[in-house]
Amino acid sequence: MRILITNDDGIHSPTLKGLVEWAASLGEVTVVAPRDEQSGKSQSIDFRHPLEIKSVALPFAHRAYTVSSTPADCVRFAILGLDIGYDLVISGVNLGYNLGHDIAYSGTVAASLEAARLGIKSLAFSAHQSLSFDDYKSVLSSVFDYVMKRNLLGFANVYNINLVTSPKDILITAQGGVYYTDRFEHIGGDTYVQDGEPYRSPTPDLSYDTDAVWEGYVSVTPMTFEKTDLSALNALKRL
Repeated sequence: MRILITNDDGIHSPTLKGLVEWAASLGEVTVVAPRDEQSGKSQSIDFRHPLEIKSVALPFAHRAYTVSSTPADCVRFAILGLDIGYDLVISGVNLGYNLGHDIAYSGTVAASLEAARLGIKSLAFSAHQSLSFDDYKSVLSSVFDYVMKRNLLGFANVYNINLVTSPKDILITAQGGVYYTDRFEHIGGDTYVQDGEPYRSPTPDLSYDTDAVWEGYVSVTPMTFEKTDLSALNALKRL
C-alpha cells in the first residue's frame, strides 16, 4: 500500500512522527506537510505565489517534503507534482477535535476532501489537543481495522474520524452542529482576538459526531465535497 500523509499542524507537529511510524507498518509512506502551522485554512490554495517545496528527512518515511502553503496545496503537490500513485491519504492526526460546524474551517478535513477530489480515498484523524500519539495509538489501529474490515471506503471517499482514549465504542455519525461558541474579544486599541468555549448539548444525540465524542465514543463520519442544498434544489425544480 502506498500512503500519503499530510496535516495542518505542520511538519513539526508532535503527532506526525508517531503517525508515520505507525503507517510505515502498512506500506510505503510519503509525507507532504506544511512548512508552518496552517490550522483553520480549510481548503484554500495559493495560486498567486510560487511555493517553496523542500525535501526533508523524516524517520520511517520513504520520502518527505515541506510546502510553504496550505494542507490542500500539500495534497495537490503530492498528487499532481510527484509521479506516485497513492492507495490512501491520511490527514492528521490533528491537535484538537474536528466536529460539527467547525469542520468547515478544518485544514485537516479539507486535505482529505482535496485528495478525494483528485481521486484518492482519504481518512482525516483528529484527537484531543492535550493527548500524545501514544495515548491513542492502539485506538487508531482499532479504528483503522474497523474501516478496512467493513470496507467503509467502498461507501464514501472521505471519512472524518475523531479519536478518544478508552472509547465506549466506534459509531458511524453525521456531522453535528455547534461545537464551539464564538466571540471576538477586544484586547486593546484596534486589536481583537477570536475566542470561544466548547459547547455541550444538554440532550446528547449519539447519531451526531459532536455528541458522540462528548459521550466517549469514536466518531466516524462520511464526508463529501458536494455542497449543493439538495432539498432546496428539489423544491426549486417544482416551481
